[in-house]
Amino acid sequence: MRRRARLMTATAAAALLLGCVSGPAASKPGPDRAGERVLVFSKTAGFRHDSIPTGIATVKELGAANGFAVDATEDAAAFTADNLAKYDAVVWLSTTGDVLNTTQQGAFEQYIRDGGAYVGVHAAADTEYDWPFYGGLTGAYFQSHPAIQPAKIHVEDHAHPATAHLGTGTWDRTDEWYNYRPNPRDKARVLASLDESSYTGGTMSGDHPIAWCQNDYQGGRSFYTGGGHTKESYAEPAFRSHLLGGIRWAVGAAQADCRPEKGYTPLFDGTAASLENWKQAGPGSFELDENDGTLTTTGGMGMLWYDRRELGSYSLKLDWRMRGDDNSGIFVGFPPSDDPWSAVNNGYEIQIDATDVPEKTTGSVYGFRSADLKKRDKALNPPGEWNTYEIRVEGERLRLYLNGIKINDFTNTDPARSLRQGHIGIQNHGDADEVSFRNIRVKDLPARRSGTPAPTGSEAGR
Repeated sequence: MRRRARLMTATAAAALLLGCVSGPAASKPGPDRAGERVLVFSKTAGFRHDSIPTGIATVKELGAANGFAVDATEDAAAFTADNLAKYDAVVWLSTTGDVLNTTQQGAFEQYIRDGGAYVGVHAAADTEYDWPFYGGLTGAYFQSHPAIQPAKIHVEDHAHPATAHLGTGTWDRTDEWYNYRPNPRDKARVLASLDESSYTGGTMSGDHPIAWCQNDYQGGRSFYTGGGHTKESYAEPAFRSHLLGGIRWAVGAAQADCRPEKGYTPLFDGTAASLENWKQAGPGSFELDENDGTLTTTGGMGMLWYDRRELGSYSLKLDWRMRGDDNSGIFVGFPPSDDPWSAVNNGYEIQIDATDVPEKTTGSVYGFRSADLKKRDKALNPPGEWNTYEIRVEGERLRLYLNGIKINDFTNTDPARSLRQGHIGIQNHGDADEVSFRNIRVKDLPARRSGTPAPTGSEAGR
């Protein structure tokens, strides 16, 4: 598929930029596959939104400014295998009702299974109620809506390119707010949700997702946003960036962890209050930006560590961003100490530095085990963009996921160290290095008996 070819091209460019020691396997894009191409589909068989022309114009403007070509159609005959193969993503822009026949549905299903991508905007959820594949791809169907009114949106994912720009405060905007059936949270990564107390007419009992994504729906990517009913939406800079981020992720120009996420407790949520349980060991420090919800390294060689309790069996997730060729890391499994070298000598560091040697590069268990560099390179966003780590520790086994992709699997055999109990910390490496962290959260996992296999696949990370 076209998207797969583009993913390889983007990865190679990132590897050159970062100076990575290993690049991904090459693929051979066809002669007509230079850059991304998006199809905007806006056929309606029910209510027709008068914002559709504005939405189409906006996607074309975003494409012209960000390097992807855009075609637009309301002709369902465009849904053939040969034609869909030209596109990295299909944007269903406020479609309504039954818009494809059985043959066309089959072509689109195969397109997704071959690695294609779907972007649903607003009334895309009010479409094809009798097509189960489409319902699963969208994530939820429209149920009802109140009048257009202002509402507050809570951002749940601060690393996805569709929401990374929105900061820690509520996102206040006016739109037509859909209620959905069913709640998509169990099968999709919810990026943002509505505060039902901030407006009238919400019917989802206080858990009201409004934007979400799926990493792998039967082979393809899926992004949906409930915004975009009004013409004015497409003039809002924040909404335009939200839509652009969703498209960039869908076509593979940016990576993110879109596995479902439930049950995590914040250790650092972007506020000064959440730092009361952290201590600085060694020189240097971290600068807090509460508006952006970030901690940024400064000075050092030190470490900020969570001293409230030791962790045993757990999933630790955090978002990080490098400025350029910088260095930092996450320490796990070390005893309490005001000496940062205690973590080096007694625990393990999960490295952030894409230009070092394999056993000391991004995704490595520093000095002990290299990441799978081909998988790492495919999953890694370049400097200036956010990445998400999941560090999953069960017994003496540590698995590392980068933007939802498993890139390392390490088992401790050193009798002088143990992953079964210890603290976690983030490193400030030195004056020349600048790395930012966001949204550090943890979920305790059931302790496994010795010899019991750990869960794999989509079960990891939930």
